Amino acid sequence: MTAPATRPATLEDVARVAGVSRSTASRVIARTGSASPAARDRVAAAADQLGYVPDPAARALVRGSGVRLAVAVVGTTAAVLDDPYLDRVVAAAARVCTPHGLGVTLHWLPRHAPQTLRRLTADRGIRGMVLVNTTKPVLDAVPRSLRGRVVSIGIGSPTVPAYDIDNGAGATQVLRHLYATGRRRIAMVTGPRWLICAGRSVRAYRGLARQAGLPVRLVPGDFTAARGREAAREILERWPDTDAIYAASDTTALGVIAGLRQRGRQVPGDIAVAGFDDIPLAELSTPALTTASHPVGRIAAAAAEAVLEPRPAPPVTLFPSALIPRDSA
Repeated sequence: MTAPATRPATLEDVARVAGVSRSTASRVIARTGSASPAARDRVAAAADQLGYVPDPAARALVRGSGVRLAVAVVGTTAAVLDDPYLDRVVAAAARVCTPHGLGVTLHWLPRHAPQTLRRLTADRGIRGMVLVNTTKPVLDAVPRSLRGRVVSIGIGSPTVPAYDIDNGAGATQVLRHLYATGRRRIAMVTGPRWLICAGRSVRAYRGLARQAGLPVRLVPGDFTAARGREAAREILERWPDTDAIYAASDTTALGVIAGLRQRGRQVPGDIAVAGFDDIPLAELSTPALTTASHPVGRIAAAAAEAVLEPRPAPPVTLFPSALIPRDSA
């Protein structure tokens, strides 16, 4: 006959056997506050007798040290949470946090309501925070209580170090590749204008156009495939002689290719297409997408490590990006 299972010992059990209050037992177990030597001995003996194992999450909450890392993403709508880029950020952060016994949670920060950050940081369960798509208003909203426990993937400040991709240099490599293959009427689908990283790519595009005497053909984008498909239509209507399209993200570039096909254009025969990020689908698309590397995992891991183990760091750490030529350009 199987013996009935016994429940794990609780802190209340330890306090009862030791003959002390729950708060005294908690202070002894957590090694915080004061207790007499006799009380400490009785609590230690009771915990050993009962086989009591402290709950690390509960202990962290009592100490205010937190049990999870928050990844807070700035976006105009909650749809930003659907971006596959965030899957890679959260996965990399989880790999860093697991040895520390910490979880990872994902949160949306409305772009036009950065003050919601203050409500989020009031949660005692949060050990620290990684900001994504960071803007200056969000940096300004970071409370003093979180300084030293928050980093940014994007722009930073004197109190918030930043980690990001050098997408300006990466975009320059892709655009020079397009030029080297004979393309002279290059259009660009940008990222959201409110993002600093989007501005770096646009500056790279304008720089090449200025140096080479090429026409400037910019259309706004938002890093989505749907916008890429629509941007392809817009570009063909405004500039039908376009011979290359550079999109600020691979997802947008794949949408561009779909939009061109709908209108009977061949890639790269009629129009070359290139993107940025080197997402897994880039290599598998038809044709395989020319792009630039974006080590999202390394960047997110560095950001998470900087939160959990703060150390002196430059205000901004940029990771290099390299051209990955494939069939689409």
